[in-house]
Amino acid sequence: MSNEANINGNTLSRSEAREQAFMILFSKSFDDKPIEDVFEDNSQLFVGGVCGYAQAVVGAIEEKIDEIDEDISKFLKKGWTVSRISKPSLAILRLAFYEIKYLENVPDSVSVNEAVELAKKYTIDESKFINGVLGAYIRGIEEVK
Repeated sequence: MSNEANINGNTLSRSEAREQAFMILFSKSFDDKPIEDVFEDNSQLFVGGVCGYAQAVVGAIEEKIDEIDEDISKFLKKGWTVSRISKPSLAILRLAFYEIKYLENVPDSVSVNEAVELAKKYTIDESKFINGVLGAYIRGIEEVK
């Protein structure tokens, strides 16, 4: 995947495409609609509709959501569970964990930085939490290598 997504002549940066993916994951967290319906419901929010990157990533996250949530739970502080994480932060973590684990063309540091930026924009002071969980995850991956 390139760093840009082209939608009806509109070129999105990877950051913008990632933000679309986050917004769809966040929206999906409120109901159990099929993912195609969520894409359709949200297509009006974005010029040119939902980009291919967002559709591909969100679809893949939906398929692996239990595995991703299990991975997230391994790197939470004692006493914390995935269900305790705010919906925006959980959507950001799911997106970042997916990118780090499954997308070789996205450097881990980019996924972390983008997740922190999304947290700064869409959460109330949870960017340090996001950074901490992702940092622990990356350190855990590096220990296994």
